[in-house]
Amino acid sequence: MGIRIWHQSFTVLSELAAYDEALKEHFRRVARTDTVIAMHGMREGTYRTNYPGDDIKHVGFQFLHAIQFLQGALKAEREGYDAFALSTLPEPGLWEIRALMRIPVVGYGECAARAAVGDGRRFGALVFIPELAELYRENVRRHGLGCRLVGARDVGFRFPDVLAAFDSPGPLIDRFREAARGLISAEAAAIVPGEAPLNVLLAMNGVTEVDGVPIIDSLRAWVQAAESAVDARRANADQPGAGYFGAIPDPVRRDEILSFYGLNPA
Repeated sequence: MGIRIWHQSFTVLSELAAYDEALKEHFRRVARTDTVIAMHGMREGTYRTNYPGDDIKHVGFQFLHAIQFLQGALKAEREGYDAFALSTLPEPGLWEIRALMRIPVVGYGECAARAAVGDGRRFGALVFIPELAELYRENVRRHGLGCRLVGARDVGFRFPDVLAAFDSPGPLIDRFREAARGLISAEAAAIVPGEAPLNVLLAMNGVTEVDGVPIIDSLRAWVQAAESAVDARRANADQPGAGYFGAIPDPVRRDEILSFYGLNPA
């Protein structure tokens, strides 16, 4: 039986043709042949300027933008998707969305971190939105992996540079390698390459390591995590959540509250 995954980007994909196509091709390479990944972006007009603008630098704006992620997850569940994937390093609303859904919910940042610490490794992350370094360190701590993180640092270039590099990747890849060496000198044994656009750019150009230190394909990691979570659910091997952060509330009451706040998806 095949798997249907709702992919949710933090970008407005309709405005990013080169990235959109590269992402589709990457998913074809890393997913199972019977896995369908339906790509979804933020609504047109979400950002005053092209992603990320200034919004992603602020915790309050991330909280508000997370409403679109919640509505996407609800729609995915109601349309029969098998899993929902937050495909962005900040993972806005991940804990809250996961605790409201009956289908598996995976986060890009968490999956990348768990892949990076394989065999007991320590790892580092590079971000092209400097303020996200602080957020990523906090997220990794909440995922229980903070002791394995040697650092999260600014990679030294920005999102428009990544977009431009889809046509001419060489110079930007050189800059990435130099930034990665800074983390390697701090004893990182694996590198998480920040957000999905940089991830897919490196993967499509065959950049899998720097000086022998692996570069984590975060997109591959969340695809595989989503597929495994669906497998476990179908085999009745997944364990129900418990406690404040994990227990799933009564679905009738959930829908009552969502309706009260006007958050039920169209």
